[in-house]
Amino acid sequence: MLNRSVVSVGDVEAVDFPWGRLKWLMNDKLDTDAAQTFGLVFINPGDTNDLHVHPNCEELLFVVSGQCDHCFCEEVFPMREGDLIRIPAGGSHNATDAGWEPVRMVIAYSSGDRRTELLAAA
Repeated sequence: MLNRSVVSVGDVEAVDFPWGRLKWLMNDKLDTDAAQTFGLVFINPGDTNDLHVHPNCEELLFVVSGQCDHCFCEEVFPMREGDLIRIPAGGSHNATDAGWEPVRMVIAYSSGDRRTELLAAA
């Protein structure tokens, strides 16, 4: 494990998914003392990430650019640049890009060891 208190976005590899990409800038894998997870995510136009929960931490998601429809506990929240949503630990959620360009978001979690459990689509 590394112990890095300063991380540049250009120094970390992106994780690719069918719906978009993630870049982790801080977590307990990058810094063993990290008590939070922080990253950047984008979702491709018209795509949806998997329905999931984070059983061990809450998530803050901030839209930097673009737009999405965020489904949280079966309610849909249209989100645009400048909007933030808080997902409590265990809250089921996912997002669909609702625009013509990728929606770009900052994501932060209250644990350095963010856990994700995928849920079956309804």
